[in-house]
Amino acid sequence: MGRGKIEIKRIENSNNRQVTYSKRKTGILKKAREITVLCDAQLSLIIFAASGKMHEYISPSTTLIDILERYHKTSGKKLWDAKHEDLNSEIDRMKKENDNMQIELRHLKGEDINSLNYKELMTLEEALECGLTGVRDKRV
Repeated sequence: MGRGKIEIKRIENSNNRQVTYSKRKTGILKKAREITVLCDAQLSLIIFAASGKMHEYISPSTTLIDILERYHKTSGKKLWDAKHEDLNSEIDRMKKENDNMQIELRHLKGEDINSLNYKELMTLEEALECGLTGVRDKRV
């Protein structure tokens, strides 16, 4: 005996809706894994529940960025705008700033100071003396 057809509409009872969501989510995630294994397809699936919780599946040895870039190249549709590009440049700027601060921290610890010139050494000495004075003032 086969299953009966159901009318596709919103389920009004919240308990029944949650049970149906859970079962169908599990089923679609299982199908995503199966198509990846059986057909060697690259797949990315993202599901957002009404509660805001996110569930995802991404093919092994694939990243979401790879799939989004392939989608962008194939379809020609932009998935992000210039604002996001600005954020990427901001991230790059922050990474460079972080690298510079780590180098400065190493210099303050006395590491890698052989590569500094006289002026940089004098600036480092001043910074260390100011820090030492600040520590002594707080100690008293």
